[in-house]
Amino acid sequence: MTADEIVRMMGKQGMRITDQRRTLAELFAGAAGYLTPKDVYDSMNKTYPGLSFDTVYRNLRLMHEMGVLEQFVFEDGIKFRLHCQENHHHHHVICLNCERTYPVVYCPMQEIPGMPEGFQAVKHKFEIFGYCKDCKQDG
Repeated sequence: MTADEIVRMMGKQGMRITDQRRTLAELFAGAAGYLTPKDVYDSMNKTYPGLSFDTVYRNLRLMHEMGVLEQFVFEDGIKFRLHCQENHHHHHVICLNCERTYPVVYCPMQEIPGMPEGFQAVKHKFEIFGYCKDCKQDG
């Protein structure tokens, strides 16, 4: 996804397009992988000194809610990346070393044993963390 496409998505959802938000779109469009809120803050603060961390985080949350960014919880904290191009419900397999991410189109949610009777799941997250074939630790 290009920065212009991200900006168009934000505009279509009623988000005011500021220079800061355009810069944020460019940052994610140019990122190869995941960015932590601190990564984003450090990068944005070079161009916009005095920008608050709360403002950065609020914009990351808005972009996540709009479906532009995906949020993942790693052991070392929350990270964001551009939403992958899969247009249907799916999950991810993520390498802990190189952070390469693969979509998994199968959803195991319907087959989870032990769910309380009558419980209706309406939202869930499911990621598998490990090592890809290039990073696999033999032994």
